[in-house]
Amino acid sequence: MCKKVALTGDRPTGCLHLGHYIGTLQSRVHLQHEYDQYVMIADVQALTDYFANPSKISDSLFEVVADYISVGIDPELTTIFVQSEISALPELMMYYMNLVTTSRLERNPTVKTELQQKNFGGEGIPAGFLCYPISQAADITAFKAEVVPVGEDQLPLIEQCNEIVRKFNRLYGVDCLKEAKAHLSQTARLVGIDGKAKASKSLNNAIFLSDSADIVKQKVYSMFTDPDHIKISDPGKIEGNVVFTYLDAFYRDKSEIESLKQQYQKGGLGDTALKSLLNETLQSLLSPIREKRKSLRRDYLYDVIHHGSIKARAIANETLREVKDAIGLNFFNK
Repeated sequence: MCKKVALTGDRPTGCLHLGHYIGTLQSRVHLQHEYDQYVMIADVQALTDYFANPSKISDSLFEVVADYISVGIDPELTTIFVQSEISALPELMMYYMNLVTTSRLERNPTVKTELQQKNFGGEGIPAGFLCYPISQAADITAFKAEVVPVGEDQLPLIEQCNEIVRKFNRLYGVDCLKEAKAHLSQTARLVGIDGKAKASKSLNNAIFLSDSADIVKQKVYSMFTDPDHIKISDPGKIEGNVVFTYLDAFYRDKSEIESLKQQYQKGGLGDTALKSLLNETLQSLLSPIREKRKSLRRDYLYDVIHHGSIKARAIANETLREVKDAIGLNFFNK
């Protein structure tokens, strides 16, 4: 029996961090045993932000692959490929662009949020950025993915992809494209160590999978807690306390965390003790990842994405052939 397909990916704009780990990387490690999984390094999508600084992308590409493999994504089970190496994707995107209006793209909640974050507005919106949900639809449908591990903020993109699938199949009287379902992690989003926004590469408020033990410790001890919790005996607040947020996400004994929360709220538990516990927890998680990362040679990483891209190209080309057949554009293959 053929396995269902799962597809996800990341923009190569820097090393991956704990937000990525808790958000989708853990899911990918599990899904690769149940699904025919594809993981895309979305260098073309990254250009929508970094078209004027492409070296940011090329410098990060192998770092992202190293992060994948270090956390347990197995190239023997998961096809890791580079988006720009799959020429069928932009062609599929072109056909799908005819099925989507600019007003629908501008109403997409994810797009609206990111436009505000990047201060794009009015006539200053780059067309490439506005159309990236269509590009994502091409990525997902090219591999007929039925499962897409994403964060909750990406759900509108999955829905827009499915709108394109339904319209295409209805318009051309086929069923060659499949709708996809989002696979959400238990932790939808990880706050940054500053407590002000989600953990982000661009905001530099994250703990990276490749951070050294000393840097991890430094970042943990700089975390925001409760500014009114001055003395150990003072009652402390749990809400907005970044240390407890990270303990909730990464400490396995949930009952112990609940007990620590009660003690903290009553008074008698210091921030230093909590940060020490969190540091030990994260060091235990990240140490084997760091060690695995050190063992990965660049030529091995190149082989992984080279062979993965060859396989992905063949799959995407087959979907493109079906799409062109449905539209009636395969003039020379009849």
